[in-house]
Amino acid sequence: MFSHVTLGTGDYAASVRFYRALLAPLGLECFEDDTASGWAGWKRPGQAAEFYICPPFNGAPATAGNGTMVAFLAPDPDTVDAAYAAGIAAGGTDDGPPGPRPIYNDAYYGAYLRDPDGNKVALCRRGDIMIPPAAP
Repeated sequence: MFSHVTLGTGDYAASVRFYRALLAPLGLECFEDDTASGWAGWKRPGQAAEFYICPPFNGAPATAGNGTMVAFLAPDPDTVDAAYAAGIAAGGTDDGPPGPRPIYNDAYYGAYLRDPDGNKVALCRRGDIMIPPAAP
């Protein structure tokens, strides 16, 4: 559905550390880490969708959008728990601990946290969407 999602960062090193820790349990690999340009990117091997962090193009400070959130799909609740713990340990802040979210559906299990720039990030096992295997 998406080509890519990009979030601005004002602290490249802190953001790279946070997203490397957060996304590793989800099977997303860092394929670009360019400290000179301030760009880093992750994706699941064999899949097209990409996630990036970078400084804002307009040169203004990076800010978190009110009501803006990026949600990463996990294969199971244990992976949500692992990614959440890794994100917190890497400088994220809690915005809703892991647990069932029956308001969405009976199989939904999620967690919410903020990255070092204040962007809201969700981790979820939806139950109605399965993660396809990586292409051979």
